[in-house]
Amino acid sequence: MSKRAVIISGGTLYEELIEKTIGECEDPCIIGVDKGVEFLYRHNIKPSYIVGDFDSLSHEIVDYYKNETHVSVREFNPVKDASDTEIAVRLAITLGCHEMVILGATGSRVDHLWANIQTLTIPFKAGVDAVILDPQNRIRLIGGETHLKKEEAFGDYFSVFPLGEVVYGFNIRGAKYPLTEHTLTPYDSLCVSNQIEEDEVVIDFVSGIVILMETRDREEKQK
Repeated sequence: MSKRAVIISGGTLYEELIEKTIGECEDPCIIGVDKGVEFLYRHNIKPSYIVGDFDSLSHEIVDYYKNETHVSVREFNPVKDASDTEIAVRLAITLGCHEMVILGATGSRVDHLWANIQTLTIPFKAGVDAVILDPQNRIRLIGGETHLKKEEAFGDYFSVFPLGEVVYGFNIRGAKYPLTEHTLTPYDSLCVSNQIEEDEVVIDFVSGIVILMETRDREEKQK
């Protein structure tokens, strides 16, 4: 089984980014999630699995995968205790994937975005590197010392937020706005839109889980 999963969820999808992400992997495990399955179908991208309740898909597409392909179909009742994206994340871990990129996890529904960010806790606790990615944002969880190199930066900005609990002894070095022994609280907006000032930024803290968002402004043309 491939070590990297590419999960295509049902939010806003960008053709160029999806093709680039899949192309960077050698034999990726592609998991289509509900509405994301339609994107794969329309663009002739063969998934390894499709999962979800399929309430956003036409019967034509679902029947195609069930009857005309060897793609594994995992269909669930719409009344369930987990989101379709969470189901896909848990599947990727079960399959032994050591990395995952989640595309289509952002979009107009902020409630879905927040649920997807919280879902990152599942791979994080399993020791699996996971990231939510779109053209303007790269979102992941960190649990200790983390380095952001200027030459490898995703974008001009980075923001950090605690995931549900107070984070003590929080430090940022090498940034435009450094911090020393800060107490990071869930209602703290101090750490929004920081920038890498030196060759690299080093973030460290005593305990807890922190959401790291690396961001950039929207380009004029996006696919």
